[in-house]
Amino acid sequence: MASWVGRSAVEIAAAVRAGEVTAREVVAEHLTRIADVDGRVGAFRTVWPARALAEAEALDRRSDLADLPLAGVPVAVKDNLAVSGEATRHGSAATPSDAAREDHEVVRRLRAAGAVPVGLTQVPELCVFGTTDSVYGVTRSPWDLSRSAGGSSGGSAAAVAAAMVPIAVGNDGMGSIRIPSANCGVLGLKPGRGSVPAGLGVDGWFGMAENGPITTSAADAVLMYRVLAQSAWTDSAAAPDRTDGLRIALSARCPSVGIRVDPAHVAAVRGTGRLLADAGHIVSRAEAPYPLWLGPAAVGRWLEGTAADAAALDARLLNARTRRHAAVGRLVARTGLVRATQRSRWEELLESFFSRHDVLVTPTLAQRAPSAERWHTRGWAVNVASNIRYAPFSFPWNLAGWPALALPAGEHPTHRVPLSVQLVAPPGGEERLLALAALLEKRRPWTRTAPLDPVR
Repeated sequence: MASWVGRSAVEIAAAVRAGEVTAREVVAEHLTRIADVDGRVGAFRTVWPARALAEAEALDRRSDLADLPLAGVPVAVKDNLAVSGEATRHGSAATPSDAAREDHEVVRRLRAAGAVPVGLTQVPELCVFGTTDSVYGVTRSPWDLSRSAGGSSGGSAAAVAAAMVPIAVGNDGMGSIRIPSANCGVLGLKPGRGSVPAGLGVDGWFGMAENGPITTSAADAVLMYRVLAQSAWTDSAAAPDRTDGLRIALSARCPSVGIRVDPAHVAAVRGTGRLLADAGHIVSRAEAPYPLWLGPAAVGRWLEGTAADAAALDARLLNARTRRHAAVGRLVARTGLVRATQRSRWEELLESFFSRHDVLVTPTLAQRAPSAERWHTRGWAVNVASNIRYAPFSFPWNLAGWPALALPAGEHPTHRVPLSVQLVAPPGGEERLLALAALLEKRRPWTRTAPLDPVR
């Protein structure tokens, strides 16, 4: 019997719709995979074998399978999104253990499309930091178990990279989809503001946070994005195709002053540019217009947003680093660092830049991921410095609210882990980014499953 572990969501859904395999069989295989490998990776906080199998069996009895774009596809859900009947812990002992009464809207949309949630994935406390570790455990990159999967959607990215599920939902307020996707060698899309329901925390860190797909292929990302955005879909595995030449800008300039960018990440950007030029796009080097105040503007929202999310919790149960982060956030709120004009000024700079370019390509990371350890037991300043040093390229696009996508871009020549590049487009450009991801996947295919051990 053919195994469905390691297969794409597009393949699985098509087979379930055609009656070639049942949803129960697919879900059962993935639950076995989770049991076999997650003890080493630490992707999940909780898994629901009985519930997931029951949902799959109910799906198999439905008469409308042909209408379900994600029919029978196992999906992992980040542990800051409500799933009815389950506690949403946000990686913290301070959050309520009460079961959610209803699904978050993105979970509802996934279920309505035929996906089967199998568990909640690990996050750092309140999804604040760029490594995924908490009182519930440490999440490791399946490509290098000595390194963090990144954060805060580290559990979701690791689960996909290790073929525990073909797709996962994550969210991204300062890079939390793109950073772990880069560390884990998968594709992660942060949609632009308003294209997918957010509903994260008090106000999603002043509207910087968005929900989006984490997948192993462009076709899966297209399918999942369209489900989340409630766009039209077909049963074709093809991503949207663009044959006309786009104006592509390459920039390896770091948004944060004084950060060293590993030459391998710079080379990945240039190699991506060569592939796009060979495909007929107009490629040039053009440094992105990062002003000096950009970092403080985004960090201020990160800090003050965390303070708002922590306000109703028992501070005694929070990690020391989270308490300090929230305390600094309260100070930021009193100083008035966060101002609406910052976003509008940044958008003006971007509009000028993107009047000459259609897409920007940058590194996703500056350096490889930090070691996989209990970072939540270390000091606040050490955590912040580590996060900024290795992942400084993502936050500008949260402040702007523009779509940005991370995808694999070869292998690091020294560390033998995946490299990643980030693609950015103006508002409404999600499909454009996905089309370019599909093109790059064809011209520079990536290994879709980390070699943790053989896929069944």
